[in-house]
Amino acid sequence: MTDAILSIRNVTVEIPTRHGLFKPVKNVSYDIVPGEIRGVVGESGAGKSMTGNAIIGLLDDPAHISEGEIWLKGQRIDNLSAEELRRIRGKEISMIFQDPLTSLNPLFTVGEQLVETIQLHLGLSAGDAKTRAIELLDAVSIPNSTERFDQYPHQFSGGMRQRVVIALALCSEPSVIIADEPTTALDVSIQAQVLDLIKQLARDRSIGVILVTHDMGVIAETTEQVTVMYAGEVVENGTTDQVLGAPMHPYTQSLIAAVPRPHKKVHRFPQVSYGGRETVFKIEDLARNWTQSKPSKEGKMLEVKGLTKRFVEKASLIPSRTTYFTAVDNVSFDIKDGEVFGIVGESGSGKSTVARMIATLYEVDGGEVVFDGSDVVTMDAKDRAAYRKQIQMIFQDPFSSLNPRMKVGEIVAEPLIHHKILGRGQAVTRVAELLDKVGLARGAEDKYPHEFSGGQRQRISIARAIATQPRFLICDEPTSALDVSIQAQILNILKDLQEHLGLTMLFISHDLPVVRQMCDRVGVMKMGQMLEVSDSETLFSAAKHPYTAELLQLMPQLAQLDG
Repeated sequence: MTDAILSIRNVTVEIPTRHGLFKPVKNVSYDIVPGEIRGVVGESGAGKSMTGNAIIGLLDDPAHISEGEIWLKGQRIDNLSAEELRRIRGKEISMIFQDPLTSLNPLFTVGEQLVETIQLHLGLSAGDAKTRAIELLDAVSIPNSTERFDQYPHQFSGGMRQRVVIALALCSEPSVIIADEPTTALDVSIQAQVLDLIKQLARDRSIGVILVTHDMGVIAETTEQVTVMYAGEVVENGTTDQVLGAPMHPYTQSLIAAVPRPHKKVHRFPQVSYGGRETVFKIEDLARNWTQSKPSKEGKMLEVKGLTKRFVEKASLIPSRTTYFTAVDNVSFDIKDGEVFGIVGESGSGKSTVARMIATLYEVDGGEVVFDGSDVVTMDAKDRAAYRKQIQMIFQDPFSSLNPRMKVGEIVAEPLIHHKILGRGQAVTRVAELLDKVGLARGAEDKYPHEFSGGQRQRISIARAIATQPRFLICDEPTSALDVSIQAQILNILKDLQEHLGLTMLFISHDLPVVRQMCDRVGVMKMGQMLEVSDSETLFSAAKHPYTAELLQLMPQLAQLDG
């Protein structure tokens, strides 16, 4: 395309290994024009981020571009020296990374980081650079920008930190921005704000944007063009309406079929089966050896009554001067036997704090947690140990919840040994069975967590969680960091656990389409309070509270996918 601001032509990236050459990117081509947002989608390992790193010159040694060309505004840049490329990187091409907290230096204020970048690329004086930095904070809708200029990254929320990263990307007035999963960990309301900002910047400043994401809802609402990648190669290029509405390649068709629909409920999530990568799970076999728990009293597994949690906001040696922040404020709900109860709400609403109090990871400051008729808050140590055996938790990030120094077999066996359910010898057999049932290959127990992909690590977490045959499972954002194909696999495992083993679940997520598919009833939280509890179909079709209606309105629409 003659009007392209950035052209990627037949780019191949090679990484020499002891087993030969590995090519994570093979013969990739696409163009970016001013003001256009191009989505790049595919599974983890498809080569999406690696292509972006190749464009901006951030490949880690020994990875290198072995074939192809990259052109920026008529100049070839892939053959430039490191110093020449450094002048372009950040100046002409900026990058927005997935995790804003790791992109920002915690030791410097936001203003100092903005001023440094502005002076580096634009050569302004310190005073002019500060004025420009405050203007950029205003441009990305940071309230009270003059005061926030002097604050540190940890003093900003996740959404606000992502806005700061976008401001940093704009410091040099670039021609192209590469946004690598910029909204993965954000709730639907903050996601909508960030995506609206990216669209506005592309439109008003004629910036070309490469949006790398696994979220088809984001693609549907934000992009004009889409590139679909599989195993390092481009399998389909086209307009967003064409690729999502009438995909040509079998992989694209399979990928789109796996996307949870926001407006209709399905029994199971279709799995991405292209390339023979469909995974078979055997939860039905596990059910034969599962000890079915007795029904709870009055048919309610869990009752939460007036639950309250406060955290110290500003400590003082004088108790009366200590100020507190109320994270959970008088929350009440119940969960019936065999039910999947969902909690949704924006970041900071108190969802995960509620889960951690139920799991006894946080002490309760007020209210009751009643499990099968017994108040967990007032239990003695012996009863609480028995309670913890009956509940388990699956966390959002499996890598941080798995001990990197322990082998997988030891990790899964740990709760069996801790609760004295099995001895070490018997646990080995049980662990092998559990790992097999969640779809992990033989020998997985002898490896360490870092040797597995994100989806495989989450399956390890599930195997550990069900090892004690719990009655109640807490799932705290279990799929938020996974691509759509791996998400479908994990959600199907959870559905099988609930269906075949009769597990009762608390399912926390900011992904509303997933909540609709997974949950029987849903509670909506905001600022520590429970605003509404309803069965899922009623909630999604006729929400009662205005805030719930607002969340549903902000949910990405997938009109192209449903024809």
